[in-house]
Amino acid sequence: MKFVTVMLFTMLVLLQYRLWIGNGSLTEVHHLQQEKELITNENELLKERNDSLAAEVLDLKQGLDAIEERARSEMGMIKKDETFYQIVDRKGLTRSHSKQGE
Repeated sequence: MKFVTVMLFTMLVLLQYRLWIGNGSLTEVHHLQQEKELITNENELLKERNDSLAAEVLDLKQGLDAIEERARSEMGMIKKDETFYQIVDRKGLTRSHSKQGE
C-alpha cells in the first residue's frame, strides 16, 4: 500500500511539473498567446499600409491628378501658365501658392 501511495504521489509531482514548468506548460502557452497577439496586431498594421500603398500605386497608374499633386507638393513644379507666389510669415513659416496666369 505504501508503494502505491509513493507512486501516485510521484506521478502527481511529475504531472504538476509538466503543467507549470515543463515543455508546453501554462506559462509557455500564455507567452505564446501574447506573442501571437502582438504579431497579429503588427500584421494588421502592415496590411493597412500595404493596402494604402497599393491604392496609391493604382491611383498613380490610372490618374493624372495624383501625379500632378505629387509633382506640385514634392518637387515644387508648376504649370506652364501659372505664377508662383511664396508668402513668408513673420514667424519664418513659408506658405506657397500658385495661380494660373491671365
